[in-house]
Amino acid sequence: MSQTRIDVLTLGNAIVDVLAHTDEAFLLQKKVHKGAMQLIDEARAEELYDDMGPAIIVSGGSGANTAAGVASFGVKAGFIGKVKNDETGKLFAHDLKAIDVHYDVTPAQDGPATARSFILVTPDGERTMNTYLGACQNLTPDDVNPDTVRASSIVYLEGYLWDPPAAKEAFRKAVKIAHEAGNKVALTLSDAFCVDRYRDEFLGLMRDGSLDILFANIHELQSLYGTSDADTALAALREENVLGAITRSADGALIVSRGETRAVPAFPVERVVDTTGAGDLFASGFLAGLVKNLDLTDCARLGGLAAAEIISHLGARPQTSLKEMAEQQGLLG
Repeated sequence: MSQTRIDVLTLGNAIVDVLAHTDEAFLLQKKVHKGAMQLIDEARAEELYDDMGPAIIVSGGSGANTAAGVASFGVKAGFIGKVKNDETGKLFAHDLKAIDVHYDVTPAQDGPATARSFILVTPDGERTMNTYLGACQNLTPDDVNPDTVRASSIVYLEGYLWDPPAAKEAFRKAVKIAHEAGNKVALTLSDAFCVDRYRDEFLGLMRDGSLDILFANIHELQSLYGTSDADTALAALREENVLGAITRSADGALIVSRGETRAVPAFPVERVVDTTGAGDLFASGFLAGLVKNLDLTDCARLGGLAAAEIISHLGARPQTSLKEMAEQQGLLG
C-alpha cells in the first residue's frame, strides 16, 4: 500500500483558538452560556475579539486536538478538516505538520476565512467557546481521501461536524469507507447543545451500525437520552451495541459496554487552569491505548493522564510529551 499506515485518523472542524482569561461579569455582559459552545457569525467574532482581554492564539479544533494528543503518545495520527489559504489557515496546517500529524487537505482559495474559536476562560478554569466556523463549513466529501481512510485503524469523528451539511456527508463517506476496510469508527458527542440539535441522528448512527466507539461526558450522554439522571443515561447506553468512554470531570471516567461498567479514577491535578480540550485529550489517550491493544482500564488511564496534562495550562495542545509521561507512570513501555 502506497498510503502510510495511520493509527488514528480524526475528522473535525479546523479551528484556530483565541483564548483569554475573563470573569463571570463579562460572560453575562456578552450573553454567552458558560461552559458551552455557541456558533457565531463573523461580526460577532470581531466584536468579541475587540472586547476580550489579552489573547493567546493557538491551533485548536476538537478533532485536531485529539490528533495532536495521539501523536504526542508516539502513535501515528492524521487529520481531515478544511482551512482557507490565509495566514490563520497556514498556521493551523504548520502546527499539525510540525508534530507529525498527517494532513493533506487542500485549502480553500476563496470563501470565508479559516475558522476561529474565541474561548473565554473564567477563574475556575471553565471554558466558554464562541466559534466562527468560516472555512470549516466548506469541508466536503471530496476532501475525504479514500486511501487515507482505508489506511487508518480507527476513524474518529467530531459531533460538531453535524452542523455544516456538506461536512455531514463527508462524515458519512468516511464511515462507509472505514467499515468496508474493516476499520473501527468512533464518535465524540462534542457538546450537550450539539446533542440537543441532533439527538435522533446521533442515536441513529449508533443503532444502524455506523459507530463502534462513543465518547461523551456525562452531561452529553444525559442530553443524548433526554434525562437529567446519570444512571438512567448509563443504563440506556449499556443497551447499545457500542463501547462507551464516558468522562465525569474530577470523578474520572466510565467504560461502558453491554457486559460491564468500569470506573477509572481521574489523574490528580494540582491546579485546573483551563479545561479547554480535556475531552479531546482524554479521547487521544484512550485511542492510543486501543491501537496498542492495552486493557480498556489502561486506555482510560492514558486518557485521564492526557486530560490532566491539558487542563494544567492554557490551550488544548500538549506542552509535554504524553509518551514520556505515560512511560513514567508505567502505562507504556
